Amino acid sequence: MIRQTLLAGATLLITGAAAATPAPAPLGLAALARLGSVSERYQAYNIEMVEVTGGRFWAPYGGPPGEIYRQRPPIDLTDPKLVALARNLGPSLMRVSGTWSNNTYLETPGETLATPPAGFMQVLKRSQWTNVIAFSKAVDAPIVTSFAVSLGTRGPDGLWQPEQAQRVVELTREAGGRLYAAEFFNEPNMPGGAKGMPAHYNAANYAVDFRAFRDWARKAAPGMLILGPGGVGEGGLTRDIPVNAFGDAVSSEDMMKGNPGSLDAVSYHFYGSVSQRCEALKIGTADRAEALKPTWLDRTLVDVDFYARQRDKYEPGKPLWNTETAQAACGGSPWASTFLDSFRYLNQLGALAQRGVQVVMHNTLAASDYALIDRDTMTPRPNYWAAVLWRRMMGSTVLAAPHSPSPELRLYAHCLRDVPGGVGLLAINTGTAPQELAVGRRALAWSLQGEPIDTRSITINGRAPALDAKGTLTGLDGVPVRGALRVQGSSISFVAVRDAGNPACR
Repeated sequence: MIRQTLLAGATLLITGAAAATPAPAPLGLAALARLGSVSERYQAYNIEMVEVTGGRFWAPYGGPPGEIYRQRPPIDLTDPKLVALARNLGPSLMRVSGTWSNNTYLETPGETLATPPAGFMQVLKRSQWTNVIAFSKAVDAPIVTSFAVSLGTRGPDGLWQPEQAQRVVELTREAGGRLYAAEFFNEPNMPGGAKGMPAHYNAANYAVDFRAFRDWARKAAPGMLILGPGGVGEGGLTRDIPVNAFGDAVSSEDMMKGNPGSLDAVSYHFYGSVSQRCEALKIGTADRAEALKPTWLDRTLVDVDFYARQRDKYEPGKPLWNTETAQAACGGSPWASTFLDSFRYLNQLGALAQRGVQVVMHNTLAASDYALIDRDTMTPRPNYWAAVLWRRMMGSTVLAAPHSPSPELRLYAHCLRDVPGGVGLLAINTGTAPQELAVGRRALAWSLQGEPIDTRSITINGRAPALDAKGTLTGLDGVPVRGALRVQGSSISFVAVRDAGNPACR
């Protein structure tokens, strides 16, 4: 066993009577208390509306100085490799939304437009939306969306009209799909972020429009969950953005108090910082040197607590959803696509599950630097492999974390997926020193490492994971552990303890 492990390059240590250091204390996995549960589709992702239509999205790094956006063709949702990669994340949810969805026009049957009608900024072809539906069904990821609210959707009185939303619902139904959930529109606390919105849009305007949306949705799409308000960053990030950067700010609290008790779930968006593309906002950018520090990793807790307080005031008892999040807004910084960001990605999943968040939707599946998959090459990035292992290991029942031997080793525990009594353990070592965990004698482990830490090509138990020609993921076999698991510095391990015997996991 030792010889095989060393040959594989894995980072597991088998301990026994001859060990030079004392054996680590047992983790007590059988006694971990149940904290709650998350959705079976907890780990989800976004496909931006502008990806579907084609258009100007965040530009890759290395272009002309000052380039922020770049024109991109529509994403090919029929690509077999993309379908296979997304299928391995399911069951999940896919959100098709984003700032551009606020002013997107869906064509009528037989209509072909070269330019959008007045009051809209881009055109969604019916065939593009039917491709969204086909992709959703193929990868077991029902659709979450939002609707157009720009000037083109409004009557002479300036009030929102549901014609465009109704068109989306009807086409989805005709194509055999369904809308699992929807926000009214994207990030209404910064309405000026999308072009074509009414000037000086405020909470009172939102309250009137939302009532019209809510009443329409209950009749037109009775099975669709209503999410909202979907504000971004009010716990931390957007407090420091000048008001005139995105127009007049609107608080989520003011929006929620206008129609209390109207939501099926309270949704919010979170970014810890912005990328270099948005340096003009003068609020700083995601700092590589801070990537493994508590101040960065715990920033997600500031916003979840902020929105939970609003939920408790106006929608008590309703679940929380994080419907858009990533390393940094504006497409992600250059290290968003590296292993260095996997520490944030997995820590956020673990921490928000403990806070009771039901769904976390990563932005994006395959667009810009924060994507799970490189769109141009269809190469999975480190966060994709982290997502796959989370999906395979961490069930919907959330357990209290076992005691960690070091503040630099973050531990999260869930019931092991599909194994009664089993426990899935996530160990995130943000320090440089190895840490040992007593995980039992019948555990399997998966160690994620990158050299250097900001690599885009990680190993799992010493092997490079991949997608083969048949659409099967390879290089993901667990390694047996007998006694203790050594979690190397600046690495991440998943552990499956099938015989933990935790009664909360029956």
